[in-house]
Amino acid sequence: MSRSFDVIIVGGGHAGSEAAAAAARMGAKVALLTIRRDQIGAMSCNPAIGGLGKGHLVREIDAFDGLMARAADAAAIHYRMLNGSKGAAVQGPRVQADRRRYRAAIQAGLTGQENLEIVEGEAFSFRIDGGNVAGVVLGDGRALACDAVVIATGTFLNGKLHFGMDAKAGGRVDEAPSIGMAAQLRALDLPMGRLKTGTPPRLDGRTIDWARVEIQPSDGEEWTFSSQSHGRSCPQVACGITRTNLETHQVIRDNLYRSPLFAGAIEGAGPRYCPSIEDKVVRFGDREGHQIFLEPEGLDDHIVYPNGISTSLPLDVQQQIVASIAGLERAQIVQQGYAVEYDHIDPRALGPSLGLRDFPGVFCAGQINGTTGYEEAAAQGLVAGLNAAAFALGSAPVLFDRAESYIGVMVDDLTLHGVTEPYRMLTARAEYRLRLRADNAQSRLTAKAMAIGVVGVEREAAFVSRETERCEARKLLDAKQGKRSLFESLCFPDFALPELFEHQPLLRNISSDVLDELVNDGRYAPYVERQQREVLRMRSDEVVLIPDDLDYRLIGGLSNEMIERLEAARPTSLGAAGRVRGVTPAALAAILVRCRRMAA
Repeated sequence: MSRSFDVIIVGGGHAGSEAAAAAARMGAKVALLTIRRDQIGAMSCNPAIGGLGKGHLVREIDAFDGLMARAADAAAIHYRMLNGSKGAAVQGPRVQADRRRYRAAIQAGLTGQENLEIVEGEAFSFRIDGGNVAGVVLGDGRALACDAVVIATGTFLNGKLHFGMDAKAGGRVDEAPSIGMAAQLRALDLPMGRLKTGTPPRLDGRTIDWARVEIQPSDGEEWTFSSQSHGRSCPQVACGITRTNLETHQVIRDNLYRSPLFAGAIEGAGPRYCPSIEDKVVRFGDREGHQIFLEPEGLDDHIVYPNGISTSLPLDVQQQIVASIAGLERAQIVQQGYAVEYDHIDPRALGPSLGLRDFPGVFCAGQINGTTGYEEAAAQGLVAGLNAAAFALGSAPVLFDRAESYIGVMVDDLTLHGVTEPYRMLTARAEYRLRLRADNAQSRLTAKAMAIGVVGVEREAAFVSRETERCEARKLLDAKQGKRSLFESLCFPDFALPELFEHQPLLRNISSDVLDELVNDGRYAPYVERQQREVLRMRSDEVVLIPDDLDYRLIGGLSNEMIERLEAARPTSLGAAGRVRGVTPAALAAILVRCRRMAA
């Protein structure tokens, strides 16, 4: 007899871990299905969490009481606020994490989660009953019944590893790919494609000449990723910075014929914003060097991750590349770099809940949706896990829109536009980014999370206390000081904390994170007010729903290209249709008329 769950999560990476925890917090009975329990939460690529745009996602996951931010703080050995000299809207919190400590923190969070069971085994296929998912069949013949499934297979879906011109099946070094599920997804006639990513050679840090590289210390400030973290728990270490040079580039050019990327052995598109070093040399031939960050992988680990030289060239070429770089002349390679190619679903087959439109109860999260990065995966895991639980429990879907979160921006981008390369979150993707800062994520989202019941008692109490303090501080700032209030004065660049304290000494009693958030609110207030009018217009269009059975070919005035894109995206509202590339205002007017006729 098969065991029964409300939700089954397939895959224990960043997407799967967050999906499992989110679904369990919703009250669903959850099984997290993974081939290796000890690899849950593993950092497959670089040992870092956060960055520009990515750091916003981590803070938003934390606002929903997710795992990633707390695990990052538990393992953080180096903190850095990227774009720290720029405005708060484009700053990106980032940490270097101890790989072992991060994995342990994720596993501890899952083990302690009520309603969640970890099951070891390979997901071979789905059981489908009447067009709905009914369970998962494991490779050893066991069967698990469920009402909803989240597929979070990462790079394992029909994964293939490339080491120079040698290739073998795999989702990660020494780990087998998911072949059976990949074949079933293709058999279901889902729109599928291939993408690729890569990783650099790992180095023995004891063989690096640290005196020949620039040293970058951890930030002196005491910020943390999670609002629930009580300071920095790990000793802080420095990273190193070096660069490739003309000799490095010549080695690469001389061996491009041995690169699977340029020899045609890899068919999948790679990430534009994190290309391999051979891709950089070809695309940016006029550059004399490319920066490399030497990132320690742990406090008790001598391995160093050279971020910036991802490559799939053969090992002997990788050794020449490393030896040509200042400080790495005698560095030893512990594990060679490689590329991994994998299947993904065209995310336009998904709705805003990240559920497959044509297969109710099946949700997808992470690299299977065409994204790259731990943070993008975890954020999608949150969305898919919440909605899989809502589906199984008969609750309303949990949706995110572009005006409230970076999570909403990502989901909207994926489901409306699809991907031609691995999608990476950037601050530039958010048109309302002045509202969506990393420092105000909990103010934007935690009340929403509390309303659907996914916030624990401790975080809820902390949030209520913080909101009370924030309201009190805002009252102090709104008090008139002559012609304008202190809050209104904050839009002037020369008006800073010393002036605030001079005019209102009681502000000294406000927590620094609360005060910093309010100061940034004041700095951006005139621009945010302008954006708010745009948001209201956008949301008025979101109210106009587009029927699922609307045939765009029957609407006059739409070009074939518009029809093709609209049919692929299948927008659920007029606002979403307006965000499909190439759809004109005139086309929207025609769609609106058709929708009104269908509703009459």
